[in-house]
Amino acid sequence: MSSILTVEGVNKNFSGLKALDDVNLVVEEGSVHAIIGPNGAGKSTFLNCLVGRLVPDTGTVLYYGNKPEGETLFGLPPHAINQKGISRVFQTPEVFEDLTLFENAMIPVMAHLDGSYRFNSWGGVLSRGEIADAAEHILSDVGLLEKRNMHSGSLSRGDKRRLELAMCLAQDPKLLLLDEPTAGMARADTNNTIDLLKKIGEERKITKVIIEHDMHVVFSLATKVSVLARGHIIAEGAPQEMKGDARVQEAYLGGAHL
Repeated sequence: MSSILTVEGVNKNFSGLKALDDVNLVVEEGSVHAIIGPNGAGKSTFLNCLVGRLVPDTGTVLYYGNKPEGETLFGLPPHAINQKGISRVFQTPEVFEDLTLFENAMIPVMAHLDGSYRFNSWGGVLSRGEIADAAEHILSDVGLLEKRNMHSGSLSRGDKRRLELAMCLAQDPKLLLLDEPTAGMARADTNNTIDLLKKIGEERKITKVIIEHDMHVVFSLATKVSVLARGHIIAEGAPQEMKGDARVQEAYLGGAHL
């Protein structure tokens, strides 16, 4: 299996505090790669380095989604990284709460157009009606079409997450980065989000990197797990291997079993 993202020797310091310490990671195309670790391990810092919100002090981040030889993401701003086919789901759902669900979906659909009003990946000139159809289609994909005229500020956290996922999918990403996608959710919403992410995986060839604390989510979705502790990857492998790894248990729970 070929890789879609490789990270080599990434370091990040904040006023002498080493948040990331020589991080190396390979994300295989089509995989669901979970990054887990205790609070303060450097997970959010690492994700921010991938999407351009932070610039690593040293190291390389290579993306293979568009070019077989890869292209560097080092130093690119977030919007340029997004345009290469990398979308991010935030820990707190990022939606336009004063707009309807339909209007929220229309924004990324139109942003995915170039100056000639063609979908970059689909091709063909699209009319305003066809753009609206595309927005409705993406809402249908996440089970929100019947709520299309509601303002997104009135949604539950679980439905806001569905809407945010729809907005990401409208950009036709190759790589989807999810920062604790079930944080703050009730168990029913968590299970619904797991089901939706599985559905997306079955219907679309999108590689996923998930930062997550909930082991139920990790073991339900991940094909590979990397464990980050004190800014360094200490273990990596299949979910069940990591579940029984003494280093992981020590880093996470002081030796208690996951």
